[in-house]
This record gives sequence, C-alpha cells and structure tokens, in this order.
Amino acid sequence: MSKKKILIVDDSKTIRQQVNFTLTKGGFDVVEAEDGKLGIEALGQHADIAMVISDVNMPNMGGIEMIEALKQAGTHPSLPIIMLTTEGGAALIERAKGAGVKGWLVKPFKPEQLVAAVTKLTA
Repeated sequence: MSKKKILIVDDSKTIRQQVNFTLTKGGFDVVEAEDGKLGIEALGQHADIAMVISDVNMPNMGGIEMIEALKQAGTHPSLPIIMLTTEGGAALIERAKGAGVKGWLVKPFKPEQLVAAVTKLTA
C-alpha cells in the first residue's frame, strides 16, 4: 500500500519541519505550503493528497479562508482538514467547523497525538 500524502500549510518553516518530521516518521508522505494560496495550488498539483493540516494565521491567505475557498469551489468536498494553531477562540473554532474542519490541535503539538489524528482521519 502506498503512503498517504499530507499537505502541511503553515507560514512557519520550523513548524512545517516539525510536522513533516513527525508525519514522515509516522509513515506518511508530506507536501508543504507557506500560506493558504500556495496550499490551494498544492492541492491542484497533487491529486492524491489525503489530508490537510493548516495554521490559522498566515500572510496572503489564512487557513480558514483557504478552507472556505475550497468549500466554495467544491473541488475537495471530503478532504479531512485539521487546524494546527496557537489560536483557541470558540468563535474561530465554530467558523472552522462550519467550513468543514474535522479537528483542532493547539501548538505546541504532541507528535503521537498528531500522528494518531492523521491516521484516524485518513483511514
């Protein structure tokens, strides 16, 4: 069986490296993007992406705006998405869930928790 491909969208190179390392060690392939616009481009270039992990606050286009744009376009209706962020406001979480977000993890993340969530949502 081939490895599942996960898209990481975060403007922090350090966070992308940490998530990439964690998921690669967990048996996943990883694609990275620095903001929501590049995340949408990456989804267009990689039809086999099984899941997205995104930050909320990024330049150009934030994570929730990216998810709302994807939902509006209707191109990836069943793609699981987890937000990985320092944000934890109830209104923001509700907005994200309304856009189709399946999970919310707060930074700093526990590697085993991230791998477990990704494994569950890509099964």
